[in-house]
Amino acid sequence: MARKLGRTTDTRMALLRNLASDVIIHERLETTEAKAKELKTTVDKMITLGKRGDLHARRQAAAFLYNKEANEDDDVIQKLFNDIAARYEDRQGGYTRVLKLGPRRGDGANMAIIELV
Repeated sequence: MARKLGRTTDTRMALLRNLASDVIIHERLETTEAKAKELKTTVDKMITLGKRGDLHARRQAAAFLYNKEANEDDDVIQKLFNDIAARYEDRQGGYTRVLKLGPRRGDGANMAIIELV
């Protein structure tokens, strides 16, 4: 069962889209542990689409991810399909890792880093 993260469906999906786009661009992100664990499945699915590499997979990824600029040449979709998918060509899943950091100072929320392996 998926985590609801205390949000309605539309705001939860917007959060996951935003975080997934950021993980693909920066390849590493610090967030709460619950968000990182939920984000892991989403990012792994996007990388699997990138490995498939056909037009339908590209359109599915473009429909989910936000169109952010990765750098001056690439956007999120190009980076996913050109760079990241080629890096994990021989790997059968498990593209991300979640490292626990401990509680946040302000509110005590458990923090974690999610990064590409």
